This record gives sequence, structure tokens and C-alpha cells, in this order.
Amino acid sequence: MVRQAKAQRMLTHDQIWGALDRLAARAGLSPSGLAKRAGLDPTTFNKSKRVTSDGRERWPSTESIAKALTAAGSSIDTFVKLIGDGAGADGSIPLLGFAQAGASGSFDESGFPSGKGWTDIALPTAEDSHTFALEISGDALAPAYRDGDVILVSPDTPIRKGHRVVVKTKAGDVTVATLKRRTAKALELQSLDPTQPERTMAISDVAWIARIMWASQ
Repeated sequence: MVRQAKAQRMLTHDQIWGALDRLAARAGLSPSGLAKRAGLDPTTFNKSKRVTSDGRERWPSTESIAKALTAAGSSIDTFVKLIGDGAGADGSIPLLGFAQAGASGSFDESGFPSGKGWTDIALPTAEDSHTFALEISGDALAPAYRDGDVILVSPDTPIRKGHRVVVKTKAGDVTVATLKRRTAKALELQSLDPTQPERTMAISDVAWIARIMWASQ
């Protein structure tokens, strides 16, 4: 009984779902795409299904995990290695060039890495199971970020005024800025270049927003 209790404390709800997200990403799929390929309801692995309406954690069934592994062409050993505290078992997280971040299919509907083009990079421990990295190309974001810099982006970390963020619009544009204010209807963003004017973006035009946690400067 003591051993079972210890195992239960070591394995968390976020770790299991994070492993499923990384399994999907490695197969070039979104969580919905992985569920569909596995012959499950496309919403089985969606973020909205991970917590019940009354706030209780919902865990994926062993049957759905088994079907997902088969669909992804992976083994249970691979899945175990994907279970971690944010990064993969080897300390790596998904990396994509910033210029490719606006491409269709690079992220799923929740703003998590999806599709092809991603590679792995070893970085400091990730803040959440969906953390990813973007490599800056060119000097459009200088002096804050320069060509070749890598930024660590965390979709699940709370965002407050003054935080640097990455924002992707539904039109596919990707912006890096400082959050000045967020309301139910709009985002007010300050350019990293203080000489540039502030920008207001309607919430209805935003696909997702995520906080920048670290940069390799």
C-alpha cells in the first residue's frame, strides 16, 4: 500500500496529458488529430475534456492511450519516457523557427505545437507540459531579441501586465510584444521597440497568447 501511494503521488494528471500532447506532436498531429486517427471521438484528447464541469480531473483511459500509441506507431516504453514535468525525458522541448510560426498547422486550436517542422532542443526545465521554443530570425525584434536567439514560450503560465508575450492572430500573424492591458474585448500591446506606437487587438481576432519565460541571450 505504501508503494502504491508513492507511485500515485509521482504520476500527475498534467504529466499524463502532457505525454499525450507530445505523442501527438511527434506524430505530426494535434491532440484531436491523434484521437481521430486512433478511431476515437475527435474531442477525446481535447483540453476541454480534461476537467469535468464541476472541476474534477478527468484522466484518459488505458484503452484510449493504447489506441493512441498504436495510431502514433509508438510503444508503451516511449509513452513512459514522454511522461515528465514539462520537457521530454531527455530534457528537450519542441523548437520551431519564428518565421514558420505563422504557418498553418504549426499549432493546434489551443496554441500547442502541432504538425511538421518542429525539432527538439535542450533548454532549462519547462514551466508546463506545453512549453515550446521559437528561434528568432532577422533583427526585426532587436534590441530585445536578435537573430539566432531562442525564446521559451509557455501557453499555460498566467499572464499579467508587463509580461512579454507571443500573440498569434486568427489570420496567422505572429507578434512579440509586452502586454499593457487585457480586457474581455481587447489586448493592448506595447512594442518591444519603445519608439513604436502601442497596438490594440480585438480578442475576437486572437487565436492564442502565451508568455515568454526565458531567452538565450
